[in-house]
Amino acid sequence: MTKLDEILAFNENFVENKEYIPYVSDVIPNRKIAIVTCMDARLIELLHKAINIKNGDAKIIKTAGAQINNPYGSIIRSLLVAVYGMKAEEILVIGHRKCGMNSMDPDKLISTMVERGIDPNTITELEESGLDIHDWLKGFENLEDEVTRSVEVVRSHPLFASDIPVHGLVIDPTTGKLDVVTSGY
Repeated sequence: MTKLDEILAFNENFVENKEYIPYVSDVIPNRKIAIVTCMDARLIELLHKAINIKNGDAKIIKTAGAQINNPYGSIIRSLLVAVYGMKAEEILVIGHRKCGMNSMDPDKLISTMVERGIDPNTITELEESGLDIHDWLKGFENLEDEVTRSVEVVRSHPLFASDIPVHGLVIDPTTGKLDVVTSGY
């Protein structure tokens, strides 16, 4: 049985028993916030509890390291939709301590790709076509600086109105304690 088979079997029971009812919500976030955070599995429930949000309260965009690297990529696009299409009024970028992207080594990732069967020529071809794969895969050295940098990508974006507060925070993935790194417009 694959992981998908397990998921589908559980889901069939979930729907049949109407366990979804407590989670029914509107498309507009109740708390009118959009959050960019890390995909780390430790944050799945902890972040929600630590900031007192429930299903339907916020638009949540997850990405490795809570990094916003491309001002015209899918994360910014999602934030624009959240703000202008879904009535979010405030944006939080929430990184976390002990993040796997902290000091991520692109060479190790590439080596693992090759070990798993990716042809090294594919990596060479990507680099020759203009992708700096090492830069694309790199992590960050300082968490607070990275959160601040990601916040600035949003704040300085020409499609975000200047009256939208954008805050940068760091959460401890063990205790849920939040620290504000930067806050404001």
